[in-house]
Amino acid sequence: MGSLHARVISQSDRADLVRIIEPREEVGRAAAERYGAQWSPELGTLSDVDAVVLASATATHHKLALDVLSQDVPLLVEKPVCDDLAASEEVVALSEQRGLPLMCGLLERYNPAVMTAMALLNEPLHITVTRHSPYAPRIKTGVGWDLLVHDVDIAIRCFGGADPVNVASTRSVFHPSSLATAEDVVEALLGFPSGGMASVSASRVGQRKVRTMVITEIDRLVEIDLLRRDVTIYRHVSHESATEDGLGYKQQTVIEIPELVSFREPLATQLDRFVDLLEGKVDVAAERASILPSHRVVAKVLDTAGSLV
Repeated sequence: MGSLHARVISQSDRADLVRIIEPREEVGRAAAERYGAQWSPELGTLSDVDAVVLASATATHHKLALDVLSQDVPLLVEKPVCDDLAASEEVVALSEQRGLPLMCGLLERYNPAVMTAMALLNEPLHITVTRHSPYAPRIKTGVGWDLLVHDVDIAIRCFGGADPVNVASTRSVFHPSSLATAEDVVEALLGFPSGGMASVSASRVGQRKVRTMVITEIDRLVEIDLLRRDVTIYRHVSHESATEDGLGYKQQTVIEIPELVSFREPLATQLDRFVDLLEGKVDVAAERASILPSHRVVAKVLDTAGSLV
């Protein structure tokens, strides 16, 4: 993710990529040369920058985020803020104490398909989200913090920003290379104050990458492919017998494919949002307040989840 952020910042006409921090010199220097920046092996002083994007391994977020904010520098931190709720709360609290803009890289918010669907929603009743991936040995964090946090965040936003009032979940460790504390699969059912429900599934033992979301309303179904970035709307209009003996039937469904509200790369849209935040065009307090709800839910999911193994 760090190299992707570097590329997007270097291409932006609203920001300049000043420095890439990477402890591995060969990797860091190569990235810095590619994107026209300086390289440093350590964070050090940040007096030469206006803001920082933190895209290191999740386990390092807590210490580095506190260091950045302690130097009074605004921060965009990749999701999750930390893989621990108390640590995430500490980072958010420090940004508030110092009056600094803070943003979390919950990237699906800026997926054109999600943005389009969110603009179309009326009263969602039930949401099903599937986020499955093949195994990636380099990722040591469990799928709750690594994957599920995205979909919990979108579900919360679909239901008006309210925290769920009921959470039921199950998690399991299957892969022999996974740590005992790093689950490979999580299934969670969330109940919201409106009566709405969300079923979210995250897995890293799949054999193909799946990113789908289905939102059900009384009179329509909104289907989102997060990888292809497309939206399809289905409306059932009739269901009747097709033969006199009643052994056959036919259904009619109207299918709509709405035009996307944006075709931009999500990282570029997210960067613009961050720059808007820095320029005072976005409410800093509101952005900060939008970070922890998904983190609280993921923490509850993992704390209360039963295990299959």
